Amino acid sequence: MTWPAPAHETDEEANVAGPVVVVGDTLLDRDVEGVVNRLCPDSPVPVLDETAYVDRPGGAGLAAVFAAAAGAEVALVTALADDAGGARLSSLLHAAGVQVYPLALDGTTPEKVRLRARGRVLLRHDRGGSAGEPGEPGEAVLRLLATASAILVSDYGRGVAEHPAVRAALAATRAPVVWDPHPRGPTPVPGVHLATPNESEVRELAKVPPGASRLATAERGAQSLRERWRAGAVAVTLGGDGALLCHADSTPLMVPTPANAEGDTCGAGDRFAATATVALARGALVSEAVQQAVVEASAYVAGGGVAGALPGTVRPPAPTGRPASVPTDGERVGIGAAAAVAAEVRAAGGTVVATGGCFDLLHAGHLATLQAARGLGDCLIVCLNSDASVAGLKGPDRPVVTQADRGRLLAALSCVDAVVVFDESTPHAALSWLRPDVWVKGGDYASGVGDEPVLPEAEILRRWGGHTVVVPYLAGRSTTDLIATARATGVTGPGRATGVTGPDRAVPPDRAGSPDRAGSPDGAGPQPVGRHAERTR
Repeated sequence: MTWPAPAHETDEEANVAGPVVVVGDTLLDRDVEGVVNRLCPDSPVPVLDETAYVDRPGGAGLAAVFAAAAGAEVALVTALADDAGGARLSSLLHAAGVQVYPLALDGTTPEKVRLRARGRVLLRHDRGGSAGEPGEPGEAVLRLLATASAILVSDYGRGVAEHPAVRAALAATRAPVVWDPHPRGPTPVPGVHLATPNESEVRELAKVPPGASRLATAERGAQSLRERWRAGAVAVTLGGDGALLCHADSTPLMVPTPANAEGDTCGAGDRFAATATVALARGALVSEAVQQAVVEASAYVAGGGVAGALPGTVRPPAPTGRPASVPTDGERVGIGAAAAVAAEVRAAGGTVVATGGCFDLLHAGHLATLQAARGLGDCLIVCLNSDASVAGLKGPDRPVVTQADRGRLLAALSCVDAVVVFDESTPHAALSWLRPDVWVKGGDYASGVGDEPVLPEAEILRRWGGHTVVVPYLAGRSTTDLIATARATGVTGPGRATGVTGPDRAVPPDRAGSPDRAGSPDGAGPQPVGRHAERTR
């Protein structure tokens, strides 16, 4: 998915101390596009023939993407389920530049599916069932909330904003807090700088009696909620008419839209709240933040809504069949297989271990690392670079072995419990979804403070209390050298490659690689640890 490039940093942006933190429930939004040429024969409803679909983060995830597109450093505290929807969300959020601090989610990913034809929504289909209970936040999440430059609580009524530990941290933070409430959600914590309900939410939450004018109803409801919530201010969004800002003991401020915009309003409230939060992080007054938010939300609707702001990657309809060469979850390959293994081990109080890499031409060095990793816990899940990921890392002539076969080979090993394939250049998105207790790398890595290795994944693992571990590698085993040997001897395929380096083909010390060495996804040899160290095997 292609996301808007962040704006160039200004002096105002440079003064922001910590990240903008978004807290709340994330949904998976899918727009299904199609054509309608007939009615259903058994009911007078249109039949939509699907032509394409686009996936996007929704709820708090959408607000986080908007804040990141505005040039802010953004961290998202949200709950992700152990299913395909959770994995997809993690990938989309990482692609948008959002740092994900995941909480466990008991249940399935909530999804909002809009069926569209000729730019119009025909039907919205919500799925995911009742809200699951989010897991406990780790110390990294609590530190994040304490050091934020501003916090947006994007509540969609599914439990994250109601978590006692999260609420305690929100109440204790010194950062300005913007609270975008939901009728099914909890009340804001006392002392928020700004609450941003829309007018229908105000009527429902404040129980304002009917009969008064629109502005009078909005003002009366806003003042009632401000006092009840002990909030600094309440801004009631009024759709195409702007917003009404109510402070304590002051005349309400009506902020009109710069122009009457018509279009898809889905996500406009998230755009409003995200803009106001980023403005407060950069030192704006509440009134200034609301004015900026009205301008941005109006431009968002006029520009085509979410489809214009986040065009996404249009995908053809999902195939109904599965090629015979693609591994199935029953073979321990895929998101479902990995999720099932992790859930079973966690339910028994066990330790989930993960490692990752390309594993192109599986050799004895790979096996040694995998066996050592499996001994560190109760299951081993391998995060496998897809064919596109390998080609991006190592060039168009790689991989030698397709991801389907690499996955099957790994899953056939007794030390591997499941394999999940990822398309990105790093496993960061897969890790945020999987949340392993231990992430294993093979080889020599520079050590940080104490015994903690300096690995690019270490900071991500700490977000949920996980650990990174380095295991010794088997010297003299390297995919790069196997390929070079095969080419030198005229072998056109990997059939003669054994992974054993003979004495007449000694590997120099600087080429004796680990399957997990930084900058060498296939185990080609030691490389300096740095910002490219996440390129595993």
